[in-house]
Amino acid sequence: MQQEKFSLTPLLIRFVCSYELYGFDSKSSMVRAALLRLKEEIEEAKLIQSADLYNKIYENDTELRELTETAIHGWPE
Repeated sequence: MQQEKFSLTPLLIRFVCSYELYGFDSKSSMVRAALLRLKEEIEEAKLIQSADLYNKIYENDTELRELTETAIHGWPE
């Protein structure tokens, strides 16, 4: 696994040093889990933002709404 060097505040250092209290095997596994969670949260926020944008476009485009209604007409409910 590749290694990187990061600087942390004393508060974060104390938190990471207590990794065992939170069920982690090592400081590294705790930091990896935190970064993966942050990555997932950022990606989810991007998806929500994208969905909101598409929703605004859909709301303001009568032709697109009519096309959608035509496409779903007759589909099982």
